[in-house]
Amino acid sequence: MHPQIYLNWTAIVAAVVASFVFGWLWHGPLFGKLWCKLMKITMPKKPDPKAMLRPMALTILGTFLIAYVMNSNVAVWRPSTWSVGADAAPYVYGFFAGFFVWLGYFIPQQLSAVAWERRSWGIFGLNLAFHFINLQIIAMIVAHWR
Repeated sequence: MHPQIYLNWTAIVAAVVASFVFGWLWHGPLFGKLWCKLMKITMPKKPDPKAMLRPMALTILGTFLIAYVMNSNVAVWRPSTWSVGADAAPYVYGFFAGFFVWLGYFIPQQLSAVAWERRSWGIFGLNLAFHFINLQIIAMIVAHWR
């Protein structure tokens, strides 16, 4: 039995855009000052747009890779992918796909940052909250938009 996994490029691109907007809100108006304080970064009033191009491009690339993989991750949770039954509501697959990626990959990564990079527990919590919500946004979009 082989799974039938289809890439939904429209959903992947929409997830990247939604994630990018969420990241801007989180690290800007919502928690930008707290994040800078916890990271011990002093930001100029308005960053140089040219200096922002590389980080933004790398963020978009990384988010694209997450959305690309999440598309398949959501699909493997569905019984219909394996031709073994009917699917439940899409949010079920989106939630669990996002949750287990967060649990198995993002929490260990952030724990290592606390252990080896001497990051604070405050930044640990703030980053994990961001990644959990961000993964849920990505997973829900690709789960609902088949």
